[in-house]
Amino acid sequence: MSLTTIFKTATPVIGVVHLLPLPTSPQWGGDLQQVMARAEQEATALASGGVSGIIVENFFDAPFTKGQVDPAVVSAMSLIVQRLQQLVAVPVGINVLRNDARSALAIATCVNAQFIRVNVLTGVMATDQGLIEGCAYELLRYRRELGSEVKILADVLVKHARPLGSPNLTTAVQETIDRGLADGIILSGWATGSPPSLEDLELAKAAAREIPVFIGSGASWENIGKLMQSADGVIVASSLKRKGDIQQPIDPIRVRHFVEALEAGMATQQIAPDYSSIVSAK
Repeated sequence: MSLTTIFKTATPVIGVVHLLPLPTSPQWGGDLQQVMARAEQEATALASGGVSGIIVENFFDAPFTKGQVDPAVVSAMSLIVQRLQQLVAVPVGINVLRNDARSALAIATCVNAQFIRVNVLTGVMATDQGLIEGCAYELLRYRRELGSEVKILADVLVKHARPLGSPNLTTAVQETIDRGLADGIILSGWATGSPPSLEDLELAKAAAREIPVFIGSGASWENIGKLMQSADGVIVASSLKRKGDIQQPIDPIRVRHFVEALEAGMATQQIAPDYSSIVSAK
């Protein structure tokens, strides 16, 4: 199944539900129902605002492990994702931070979610959790073992990290697709709330060929029209929060403004006149 089939659009907007601290997190509040209620509010706000999909992250569990999360986190996220699927009609995906792709795939497969995000699928990245190595070998074999069709959206040169060495972006994209077998590519800026450059998006799009490229951070209604000139979709969180504050819940009005800005930008691109024949004739 293609990503276009999953999201019912060629230019999907995937809103992020940042879960409050989960069990075993340093800031865990001891009440999973409170976490569930906040997630329900955010998912409903995203869906009513017009997003094409939702991805659920254990965002407030920092500091993150670079390896496998505690089983309590997996259990809590499974319950929450299953509940959100009952509330909204859009597809729901999972990202288990920092890079527990195996748990994300297990959750997605068991609750019939359709996609996951993986921060480091290939290569080696230096992060605040230490060195994180790509997990493509284990993950793709695990997907086959489970008989799963969950799609893998993989970051390339992920935010809040630095690659070992100086890899070429084009090569990194191609290897993530050809050797990591990613179903979609995500390109971010250097940190949460920081957008990728238009130049990098253009390079990634050219290298990815028919594989979709998603903007992974820093998108807002002010810049989405421009950024989408060289991307196929967007994953967005910070600019959709109340007052743009990452700690606040999702604001449905901001979601609607964002979706409308993207749609307006895409419509402008579609109706823009083609002057290439005039230029070539001169």
